[in-house]
Amino acid sequence: MKTALILIFVTMTAYAQENAQTNKHFWCSIETTANPEEIWSIWTDVPSWKDWDVGLKNAVINEPFEKDAKGYIISLEDRTSKFRVIEFVKGKSYTFKTKLPLGSIYIKRYLKINDGATVFTHEVWFEGLTAGIFSKSFGSKFRKMLPIAMQNIKEIAESK
Repeated sequence: MKTALILIFVTMTAYAQENAQTNKHFWCSIETTANPEEIWSIWTDVPSWKDWDVGLKNAVINEPFEKDAKGYIISLEDRTSKFRVIEFVKGKSYTFKTKLPLGSIYIKRYLKINDGATVFTHEVWFEGLTAGIFSKSFGSKFRKMLPIAMQNIKEIAESK
């Protein structure tokens, strides 16, 4: 009995740690009545990212949005960061990567249908030797802005 309780505790602890959000790895999911194509259209229209992402001044891409496409974003503080799309499943998900000194930040956006409603998720994580430094410097701010950006996307999509 004692062994079974320990096993349950260890399993629950591992699950909680794996699913716990931190400033180093966090996400936000929202359900909407908008169709998935509408969310996808908003997500892949790079020049309009500044319309819903409250941390961006501008975003630029000069090629079709697909795997290996490159662009850049300009923060409200005028920091320019290059990005590259590293994973792409048309109409369903993509991940882009921005290099940081001795590390990277990853943004993954994906869609699914749940009981007829569209659920869209935006996930962010830091990797590399400086992941801890950058997550401490920017993670909390990004985490606070993410639900606002997601709500903005929902409102834009549902108004169309």
